[in-house]
Amino acid sequence: MRIAVPNKGRLHEPTIDLLERAGLHLENGADRKLYAETVDPEVTVLFARAADIPEYIADGAAEMGITGLDQVRESGQADRLAELLDLEFGRCRLVLAAPEDGDIDSIGDLAGRTVATEFPHVTREFFADTGVDPEVVEVTGATELTPHVEMADAIVDITSTGTTLKVNRLAVIDEVLSSSVRLFARDDVVDEPKVQELRTALSSVLTADGKRYLMMNVPEDRLDAVRDVIPGLGGPTIMDVANGGDKVAVHAVVDERDVFETITEVKRAGASDILVTEIERLVE
Repeated sequence: MRIAVPNKGRLHEPTIDLLERAGLHLENGADRKLYAETVDPEVTVLFARAADIPEYIADGAAEMGITGLDQVRESGQADRLAELLDLEFGRCRLVLAAPEDGDIDSIGDLAGRTVATEFPHVTREFFADTGVDPEVVEVTGATELTPHVEMADAIVDITSTGTTLKVNRLAVIDEVLSSSVRLFARDDVVDEPKVQELRTALSSVLTADGKRYLMMNVPEDRLDAVRDVIPGLGGPTIMDVANGGDKVAVHAVVDERDVFETITEVKRAGASDILVTEIERLVE
């Protein structure tokens, strides 16, 4: 099983970190290598440009891949790939923007005008849905400058914080696409056991983010009071304590933001020996 991942850029490190946290440790994966073996002898990681990963999957060079939704949509391969999981990083928006002091305030104002972008396929699809047909000009960088050098009347470009648009005095007219990094697979391998195994491994890391494991000892006659104040995933786990007398051990998974208040409440309800630990993976 081959999984293609970004070889550099802002998506590379978070992707490798996620794989490592999921237990898919890379072996012999030097920076300049095109691939790396993993601790799972059935899984190989291929390194490729984020923009090329959809083609790698669609053409059979890899069975799975991690890249941005924007890259998949731009590749024109979205119909051949199955989206398995939103990995919840690399969030950004593809937006239509025009000069703040110009005469373009809506999509309709772009009829017969020019739009510059690094995402011509997505841009043409967007305008096809609106019924407006501007000329779409593909550029390879510095898209935000094109309206100011009379190359285009508006742009479609990626933004994360909006700072670059503001610096270049561009105002957002509409959102074209909301994107994040996703796990994709070729349609014909989605149901294979190894694909589902990898999906579960990555999902378990995401589910564990922001969760904490809470353990405590509770007198049996205070168990109901403690159970009533524990938030979390389902009910707590109750176990006998060796030589614990009338006490039982209570374990529960809670949101990190609830930990402070929960500790206060369970202690007030009679719990003691309270321990909080991080969770690396959580399979629901």
